[in-house]
Amino acid sequence: MDFTETDDHLAIREAVQRLCAAFPDEYWAARDQAHEFPWDFYERLAEGGWIGIAIPEAYGGGGRGITEASIVLEEIAASGAAMNGCSAVHLSIFGMEPVRRHGSPELAAEVLPRVASGELHVAFGVTEPDAGTDTTNIRTRAERDGDEYVVHGAKVWTTKAPLCELCLLLVRTTPKDACARPTDGLTLLLADLQRPEVEITPIAKLGRNAVVSCEVRYDGLRVPVARRIGEEGAGFRYLLDGLNPERILIAAEALGIGRAALRRATAYANERIVFDRPIGQNQGIAFPLADASMRLHAAGLAVREAAWRYDQGLPSGEAANTAKYLAADAAFFAADRALQTHGGFGYATEYHVERYWREARLMKVAPVSQEMVLNYVATKVLGLPRSY
Repeated sequence: MDFTETDDHLAIREAVQRLCAAFPDEYWAARDQAHEFPWDFYERLAEGGWIGIAIPEAYGGGGRGITEASIVLEEIAASGAAMNGCSAVHLSIFGMEPVRRHGSPELAAEVLPRVASGELHVAFGVTEPDAGTDTTNIRTRAERDGDEYVVHGAKVWTTKAPLCELCLLLVRTTPKDACARPTDGLTLLLADLQRPEVEITPIAKLGRNAVVSCEVRYDGLRVPVARRIGEEGAGFRYLLDGLNPERILIAAEALGIGRAALRRATAYANERIVFDRPIGQNQGIAFPLADASMRLHAAGLAVREAAWRYDQGLPSGEAANTAKYLAADAAFFAADRALQTHGGFGYATEYHVERYWREARLMKVAPVSQEMVLNYVATKVLGLPRSY
């Protein structure tokens, strides 16, 4: 095995680091406090071609893999942008995989170039108030009416909904009790969001406030059949094409947050003098930071393996879930130890570790909880009986 990072990957890291250097922690703290989308940062990424890095060249993208996309998002997070920076572009980077793989050539040609250029923002509508991660029990329904579907229902945690023109929307087109399997009868549509039939309500939340999360209600929204992704009723299978890369990229983002937290904690431990010596000289401070460093290193290897497997076309479910689980744990541990290292000042916004702590905590529940990852490994990897 060769663990040397390629010159190309190093060049990507360095280029993203240079871009992010113009957007320091103070920029992200201000955007988070004001609940203001980081438009200038987003536009700089779009100008550099980073948003379309994983979209095929035929559609104006960079034609690279999830490995390269994960490097981009890791470095964005590690710059101090954390989830506010990553979530601004996260879905554009990976979320159109179902459209690329299963959408009609006409739909792909219409949508993907605009996503790659940064012009088109697309949301992701799967989670519902009463279904959560129990995706087969979603209630949002779409009824066929000639050349259109009529959509009724509600979604929650739809990121960037007020800013997005379209939403990749999972709906039920056949009642669950009429299907042979619970995963049948689900369909993916590319729906207009900025319509009178759509009500968007922001959700007040703990962190990542520069990028809004919303409840979205659909009341008779008409979606052309031409905006359907693939076959009717096969949407759950198409959705899976986006889940593994999403978990890999979330893991990379968590890794970056952990790196940012550890960097600040180490600097503070070297500079802060208490009892006439740096606090980093005390093993009670030094050992947890060393522990955090090793956890992040191990999680980073898991992320690299998962991305490599996905890009090679190999089964990647176990690797993607493992990477997400380990990176989320490692990131929060690093952020928590960074806050503890700062003592009371860790609670102060000026040191930024409280923001890392809030955003790292998110990774343990979204886009899939740690418990659901354990369920996956227990049943799919170990072959144990399913508990739900």
